[in-house]
Amino acid sequence: MSKPTATPSQLTPQFCFNTRVVRDFLRLSRASIDDTISTNLNALLTPSTTSPFDPASTSIRNPSLPSSLTKAPIPHETSKAFISSVLFPSWQSRSSVIAYCTAVATSPDPEDPDLIEREVQNKKDADRVVDERLDPYSARFFPREARTEQLAALLRNENAVESIIRSRTWGIVTDRCEGVGGKWQDALDKWREGEK
Repeated sequence: MSKPTATPSQLTPQFCFNTRVVRDFLRLSRASIDDTISTNLNALLTPSTTSPFDPASTSIRNPSLPSSLTKAPIPHETSKAFISSVLFPSWQSRSSVIAYCTAVATSPDPEDPDLIEREVQNKKDADRVVDERLDPYSARFFPREARTEQLAALLRNENAVESIIRSRTWGIVTDRCEGVGGKWQDALDKWREGEK
């Protein structure tokens, strides 16, 4: 269960423009690591048959841990291994997808299937005078967004969600793990430098 989320093998503009797939990838990644962080950390307290930490040791969860173990601090080496082999790679995977799709959203989109139709409609609608109070259906005359604009809006929201989730997750990790502290941004940047 506690395996880092892998970046999709084929990051293409088509992947990004399928916003449902992008949202599902981010949602599933968050659900498997961040939303279950307490359970993942509790699994670290279960004695492993190998030393040092092996991510596979958390694939079987023990929900009936005594309450004394759920508050016990997790040893530094175990938590460090979990953070560097599961948590940060998952975060990096999501960051890579968001960064790639942000680049796609800020680039010109010559393959936009609705470009010509939207431009013609926008020219017609620009001459029309619309009073929203008198015509409740007037929204049909407002210019439609390009798919790059829709993608950019989605990614702004996902960036905000990502920041909130990482802060919450890091707060739980720093509470439970020995020798882990500071800001998650600093810890992630330090891990990224070590990965290069």
